[in-house]
Amino acid sequence: MPHILQLDVSARPGFAGKDLHGSHSRSLSQRFVSQWLAQRPQDTTTYRDIGQHPPACVSHDLIAASFTPEAQREPWMHETLAESNQLADELIAADILVIGVPMYNFGMPAALKAWIDQVVRPGKTVDIDTSNPADPYTPLLADRPRHAIILSARGGVGFGPGGELEALNHLEPALITALGFMGITQIHQIAIEGQEVGGEVLASSVAQANAAVDALVQQLQQATQAAELAETA
Repeated sequence: MPHILQLDVSARPGFAGKDLHGSHSRSLSQRFVSQWLAQRPQDTTTYRDIGQHPPACVSHDLIAASFTPEAQREPWMHETLAESNQLADELIAADILVIGVPMYNFGMPAALKAWIDQVVRPGKTVDIDTSNPADPYTPLLADRPRHAIILSARGGVGFGPGGELEALNHLEPALITALGFMGITQIHQIAIEGQEVGGEVLASSVAQANAAVDALVQQLQQATQAAELAETA
């Protein structure tokens, strides 16, 4: 039974098309999860709004605590790692990670970068073997199939693969790198573009993205059902 972790990253709390200045990325993530649960209500979810409640930024204490072996940590180190442990454990428990995220100034919002810095953790999501400098990293989230769905929103047009502004897109590539480093390599991307343009350009992009979300839900649920049947056969 898949478990979904839904992250919303937008600084805008509402939904596009419903609330004033609502978020397009939140609309996509909500659409994915609601469509999924409509067909599979038995599946479980965890929701975290890091846009409204961002994690703490990386600090000296966090670095010192996370790179200290657990048996040698002092009491203050355990306290320092409490938020990081919770966020990492939520990710570890997830079979499907749904991230609704806008592009801010060509990259990811600071809240998402803070989340990444909290969950990329030695001994939890990646192992580090300093005795093997040629290949020191082992992704710990490659232990079972996991999917990441990146649902993004961009003000301009042409930031997607093959677009004229693709080279300026530092959102999805950086996020995919961090997820892959931990072992999540089955990545699905859907984006809305043209928010700053508006009009038919935006309306068409929203319609295409909504259709793509619906198709992806159907595709992944069919694969999930096939895997479940194979396990019980």
